[in-house]
Amino acid sequence: MTEVLLTVGTRKGLFIGRRRGRDWEFQGPHFNAQAVYSVGIDTRTSTPRVLVGGDSAHWGPSVFHSDDLGKSWTEPKKPAVRFPKDTGASLERVWQLHPAGPAAPDVVYAGTEPAALFRSEDRGETFELVRPLWEHPTRSKWVPGGGGEAVHTVITDRRSADAVTVAVSTAGVFRSRDGGAAWEPSNKGVSAVFLPDPDPEFGQCVHKIAQDAGDADRLYLQNHWGVYRSDDAGATWKDIGAGLPSTFGFAVAAHPHRAGTAYVFPITADSDRVPAGRRCRVYRTSDAGESWEPLSAGLPDGEHYGTVLRDALRTDDADPAGVYFGNRNGEVFTSDDDGDSWQQLASHLPDVLCVRAAVIS
Repeated sequence: MTEVLLTVGTRKGLFIGRRRGRDWEFQGPHFNAQAVYSVGIDTRTSTPRVLVGGDSAHWGPSVFHSDDLGKSWTEPKKPAVRFPKDTGASLERVWQLHPAGPAAPDVVYAGTEPAALFRSEDRGETFELVRPLWEHPTRSKWVPGGGGEAVHTVITDRRSADAVTVAVSTAGVFRSRDGGAAWEPSNKGVSAVFLPDPDPEFGQCVHKIAQDAGDADRLYLQNHWGVYRSDDAGATWKDIGAGLPSTFGFAVAAHPHRAGTAYVFPITADSDRVPAGRRCRVYRTSDAGESWEPLSAGLPDGEHYGTVLRDALRTDDADPAGVYFGNRNGEVFTSDDDGDSWQQLASHLPDVLCVRAAVIS
């Protein structure tokens, strides 16, 4: 029987759901009173590993891992992610934990605030700073966004361990094609409407990126304003926001198997951060952004105010795919049929910050 693991990071701990068949069990919190901004589920070996970026108001940020699906947790004796002394920086938060692809089976990336990328070669137990990005010549001109200055998204190319793409708030997209030795801004076509020059080389406020299931060079991007697609691994971007009720939003996710299929959750505006039209609706494209359809069967009807943050809309790797999102109302919704219909899995949780799901059997 297929089993799915769902992790929900909130402002006050981690909640874990498991589905066997169509029945869900949901429990928590783990890391009580810690804000959980990042979770990674590494299924590249026979024993899945769950990685959690916790943020204790008393002890500070740390990275934990579990090899028994959350029954027990390990925290390294020394901080797994820490800035070298010569940088003069200290870790404020781990925003992203991303197991790399099969070409690099032990590699895990961490995106942090201050904006930096760290690389682990032991499945997330220890990390080292990727200095070429930290020392990028544009760095002195990076500006914090509303949520801080952070590397919040990491995309690895399933064909090559040397190709890595990151999104930085608010510096935009940067790409490396040599394993992180060199980086280049990759924002051509992405507008920065809040800057005097709306088309800068860098400085865009990218909220999230997702990679297409059928074409590794196809990426989807949710910007501060604008939804975009790249067909050349981020070298250039095309606006695909036509047909959406708003092009402002935080989250974007791609279907795990169906080429050209992706999901967004539109928000009214940067000055009015509620669901577009005050309706709880996920929008899906099945043709790489040429058209969009609202998905609402089973979602709340009537006015709704639950904002979905950048890491709180995800898919699993089942077929049909499970699609999941959580919001700032503390609600979690799930679909086990590619988004065609939904059910509410949890309510009255703390502020949902991130969601991750994966098939574990």
